[in-house]
Amino acid sequence: MTDALQEIHDFLPCRTPHRWIENALDHQDLMLIDHAHCEKKAASTALSLMYRYLDNTELLNKMSRLAREELRHFEQVLAIMNKRGVRYDHLTPARYAAGLRQHVRSDDPGRLVDVLIVGAIIEARSCERFAALAPHLDETLADFYTSLLKSEARHYQDYLKLAEQANGSPVDERLAVFREAERTLVEQPDNEFRFHSGPLL
Repeated sequence: MTDALQEIHDFLPCRTPHRWIENALDHQDLMLIDHAHCEKKAASTALSLMYRYLDNTELLNKMSRLAREELRHFEQVLAIMNKRGVRYDHLTPARYAAGLRQHVRSDDPGRLVDVLIVGAIIEARSCERFAALAPHLDETLADFYTSLLKSEARHYQDYLKLAEQANGSPVDERLAVFREAERTLVEQPDNEFRFHSGPLL
């Protein structure tokens, strides 16, 4: 897993600020609630791609597997929350995903390429944050977050490979656009803590 994590660190434009890790430790109930929302949204995104791109067999297979895994993770987060007496509730969404998606082109094949790049970045950032948080958490949460690293790393790779396939060539130019946007979203302060927020003001 060390090699995969190093690859993710190389892929992302920056590391999560230490201040965000401190925020997460101070808001662990909120972190779990938003983590559950993130897993559910990830499954929904995968299913949406399956409905929209019916003729892409490789995408259908990878997104089907990804959706199942994300829903399983959702169930696991809910189980941890239930044991801790944390109620699953509505949250306002973080600006992170919307901030990335505002750069997505409106027409295919560019739209598909960009949506897949966004998926790769979100999965990679999730993996990076699980790894950054694990050493600071209690044993149950640390073991759970460590257990997620392998699948999240594979999800990032799957999204990136599908983006290159849809583009018919490397996607470095588009990646640069989204990496710069992601750096801003991760490093700039936020008013509300979320799993993908920047550090709190």
